[in-house]
Amino acid sequence: MTDLPENLFVNPVWNALQTKHRRFAVSSGEACRYPADVAPFAAVATPSESALQSLHTILAPGEYVWLIGESYPSVPELSCIGNLECLQMVLPDEVTPPRPSPNIVPLSGVNAQEMVALTDIAFPGFFRSRTCEMGSYYGVRSDEELIAMGGERLTLDGYPEISGICTHPAHRGKGHAASLIWHLVRNHRREGLVSWLHVSAENHHAIELYLRMGFTVARMVKLHRICRNDSGGEQGNRDSLRT
Repeated sequence: MTDLPENLFVNPVWNALQTKHRRFAVSSGEACRYPADVAPFAAVATPSESALQSLHTILAPGEYVWLIGESYPSVPELSCIGNLECLQMVLPDEVTPPRPSPNIVPLSGVNAQEMVALTDIAFPGFFRSRTCEMGSYYGVRSDEELIAMGGERLTLDGYPEISGICTHPAHRGKGHAASLIWHLVRNHRREGLVSWLHVSAENHHAIELYLRMGFTVARMVKLHRICRNDSGGEQGNRDSLRT
């Protein structure tokens, strides 16, 4: 049986930016974040007023980021403009991946534009021009068009997150998402790593797929969309988090 240690996963963005993703960290006091062109995620060391005031200093006017945590105090510099409940799911060690698919190809920064275009169909605003730098990404092509993709997002010591799983609507139902996930899992197993992911609690189709593959629910976490107040910028209100 595999579990996700609470000391890492209650505040995974903070722990990633303090360790494996330190190179991305934009920090101020008790707050840190990914650059806006990498990912819309930030974190604070503790859910305190002083930490949130530190976060304000590293946000652009009107910019929003997502914070993971149960609750946060109110501060005049920031507003919460949305909440989302997500499951953290993990693949137990005893689950054996099936044989690999021959159709999966590696993706890199040169493919960033088409990766953003594909993910914007399913979860606009979450995959940015440099998100692919967070880990390894792979895709499936049809007539040279990228029709499915997936890769790694948050990286903790021994625990790479599977994310960005997306299939073009015209090519769904063919097993591409599962093939990409299994490809990532096989890579992780070779390196002695544990595969895990976030998924919206309302994304029942994805949850059913992950459960069929053998993933189990580790915990529920809450995401808060926090916006800097000194601008009317509400861009991104249409965005929803999907994994």
